[in-house]
Amino acid sequence: MADPAPIRAAARGTVHDDESKQSIRMAADRLLVQPSVELGERKSRAGILIPATADVHRRLVWAEVIQVGPTVRNVEAGDHVLFAPDAGFEVEIRAEEYLILRERDVHAMASERATGQTGLYL
Repeated sequence: MADPAPIRAAARGTVHDDESKQSIRMAADRLLVQPSVELGERKSRAGILIPATADVHRRLVWAEVIQVGPTVRNVEAGDHVLFAPDAGFEVEIRAEEYLILRERDVHAMASERATGQTGLYL
């Protein structure tokens, strides 16, 4: 598993891919997130293995925000966001799996910041 540290280090700026010498910036209200392991196989409380292909269309999942676009207002890199797994688009960067979400597809956030902002869209 490749180290996503170069991507994490470039929170609101650009991500530099050392192999191709191109930078990646998120556009508009897009979020680059790294999904948690619960998107794959998981176990129930009773110990039953639930495959990743099981029908969980109503189950929301958490992901860590790696990078945000310039018009994102309420989410910062390092936050964890709750979203529906079918809301995003899968992308592979340097052999790592990520998702691209829109800010409006986020249902909740977990952050260490003490202050919050409104979620209003005009």
